[in-house]
Amino acid sequence: MKKVEAIIRPIKLDDVKTALVDAGIIGMTITDCRGFGRQKGQVERYRGTEFTVEFINKVKVEVVVDDDKVDAAIEAIAGPSRTGEIGDGKIFVTTVEKAVRIRTSETGTIAL
Repeated sequence: MKKVEAIIRPIKLDDVKTALVDAGIIGMTITDCRGFGRQKGQVERYRGTEFTVEFINKVKVEVVVDDDKVDAAIEAIAGPSRTGEIGDGKIFVTTVEKAVRIRTSETGTIAL
């Protein structure tokens, strides 16, 4: 099993959710977060005054999938999220050693 974590633009969340469901990947966790990468924040204007926003609003999408669905999950996230501009986000894949469904005590991929 693999955990796929993606940091994306909030405006792209609905498109990513739809693509994941269409790819047969159900069950995801969404977290609002803030951060910065290479862009190191952005300059905003409000009533003629410029100010720097150091932390940009993002959304973290987390899904745990079987090993054979990792590429489908990555494409379902990357495709709709891509604008070609700085700040599109990142995807991280890590190994999950065990999963347990609390309600039934099922373990492994059946618990997903």
